[in-house]
Amino acid sequence: MFYSIRHVTKFQYTGPVSESMMEVRMHPRSEMNQRCLTFMLSVSPRTTVTSYRDYLANTIYHFDVPGLHSQLIIVAEALVDVQAPPQLPYSLPNDAWGELDDLVAAGDYWEMLTPTALSQPTAALQDLGKKLGVMRRDDPLRVLCELNTSLYHWFDYMPKSTNVDSLIDEAIQSHKGVCQDFAHVMLALARGMGIPSRYVSGYLYHRNQNQDRSSEGATHAWIEALLPGLGWVGFDPTNNLLVGDRHIRTAIGRDYADVPPTRGVYKGTADSHLSVGVRVVQSDYMPPLEEEMNVIEDWSTYLPPVEDLQQQQQQQQQQQQQQQQ
Repeated sequence: MFYSIRHVTKFQYTGPVSESMMEVRMHPRSEMNQRCLTFMLSVSPRTTVTSYRDYLANTIYHFDVPGLHSQLIIVAEALVDVQAPPQLPYSLPNDAWGELDDLVAAGDYWEMLTPTALSQPTAALQDLGKKLGVMRRDDPLRVLCELNTSLYHWFDYMPKSTNVDSLIDEAIQSHKGVCQDFAHVMLALARGMGIPSRYVSGYLYHRNQNQDRSSEGATHAWIEALLPGLGWVGFDPTNNLLVGDRHIRTAIGRDYADVPPTRGVYKGTADSHLSVGVRVVQSDYMPPLEEEMNVIEDWSTYLPPVEDLQQQQQQQQQQQQQQQQ
């Protein structure tokens, strides 16, 4: 199945800033049942964009925008082919826990077993685990499938109920959160059972008949757990789904802090406002750039006239000269 993706990010500042430095993690991965066929990243104001791959094979773009600007716009477009993953068995053999321990002992999975700042095993988490019956029983696949469903029913999905750096106790105590919270809680509980688990950032293609409760115009997050004989298996507790051909992976890490779509800093005293628009549609071609988008329809309406930037730059130079006198 082919998906065309457009992800638009806009940082607007209350005043001109003198420089912006940014990292972007929006390039879909090519592995397993997924292939990224084309990818394009556009930045305004124009600048040179370079990229590299980290040790987890995530593609990271980074750039520096020097000079005065009052906003920063990033448009990522991709065409991705996602095939249905192999059908999972209902359960694993009786000795699956032992096979998992042997697999972990023979491999290098310590990073995906170690608690992180956003997935700490707190007292509230341990209480939740007891209520949901999270322990080594049956087999790892059945336990994770049941946990996936239990978290879906335990939490209400509520946009903006937490922040990207919120700790898991906040969601546990309020019984509500966003996809990041669902993923962090499941990560912590799975790792507590000795199951290597990783955070996945990406997109979900929404269909009306599926009644997904995650936001359609935003990025999505879920987890992947390592299981004997199966490899990395995806679980989406936000929507009570096993990850299939509607999930598109862009980056993997220990938690959200490893894989934010954008991360950066800027020079200046102005405040910033972030707007994000995501569109995922079934397609066999790359849609033209001018098609309608959630956040930006016409770039020209957001680009300040050159004369304004020149005037701002002249004013800044005059202020610097006066300070030096």
